[in-house]
Amino acid sequence: MEKKKMLFVYNPRAGKAQIKGKLSDILEIFEAGGYEVTVRPTLRRGDGTAYVKDREPGYDMVVCSGGDGTLDEVVTGVVESGIQIPIGYIPAGSTNDFGGSLNLPKNMKQAARIAVEGRNFACDVGIFNEDIFVYVAAFGLFTEVSYATDQEIKNVLGHMAYLLEGMKLLTSIKSYRLKVTAGEKVIEDDFIFGMITNSVSVGGFKRITGRNVVLDDGVFEVTLIKLPRTPLELNRLIAALVDRDIDAQSMYCFHASDLVVESSEPLAWTRDGEYGGSHERVHIQNRHKGITIRVESLFQGTEAGRLPS
Repeated sequence: MEKKKMLFVYNPRAGKAQIKGKLSDILEIFEAGGYEVTVRPTLRRGDGTAYVKDREPGYDMVVCSGGDGTLDEVVTGVVESGIQIPIGYIPAGSTNDFGGSLNLPKNMKQAARIAVEGRNFACDVGIFNEDIFVYVAAFGLFTEVSYATDQEIKNVLGHMAYLLEGMKLLTSIKSYRLKVTAGEKVIEDDFIFGMITNSVSVGGFKRITGRNVVLDDGVFEVTLIKLPRTPLELNRLIAALVDRDIDAQSMYCFHASDLVVESSEPLAWTRDGEYGGSHERVHIQNRHKGITIRVESLFQGTEAGRLPS
């Protein structure tokens, strides 16, 4: 029987370069699954997109291993190629937000088996102006800190609390005057942070995107945090973030499939944990079930892979 064809793209530096000791086992799993495998390691930013976008015809699936940035590149390559193909993901980064949202195991050999034996799951993907993002587009206070901080520090200090711990003076907080339009909803306010997400966690922090997150419902979870103007407002904001509660006086939280964010000056963004450029106007759209990801057979697309009650 003719073998199926797989393109395997991996980042050899992701996480603690753990794939180096697992590569032989992973390739053996692929071969045993009936795949003829083409292996392409990424050497620089953008390689994953180029490998996938410029792939020769005839591949049955693409599998990537690395962090969320590697997944972002591979997904971008699939979307820009115009040819839908199943994507397998073996998480190997430091945070692996989207891998956790898909309930993929941290064990790389188990994740490789899911890529081969799992089922296809049609998942939403984001359009950021002309670019692609998999699970988060964000701006403001947390966008750099949350990705640069060691996971042990996050665990000890308790999720979002440490991000605000050092903000003893309100003058240390940079705010942005923005106009946000989502359908008939128009918001104009001063914000210190915002994120448009399709994930259970962001930057390693679980459930800050809200409860009952669904990855294939055609809408994003939108969180916009206002500038706290008094110490009381700052304390209330900290409590709301730590408890995962929505505080209407401190933040806007809503769902949207299409929104525009406008600022009077260039605003720096991150997309899937990588720098997304500075923009005065950003148009974000949800492409409903725009990609196909391999998941475990019982995964339903709801928060943390739970089954509907």
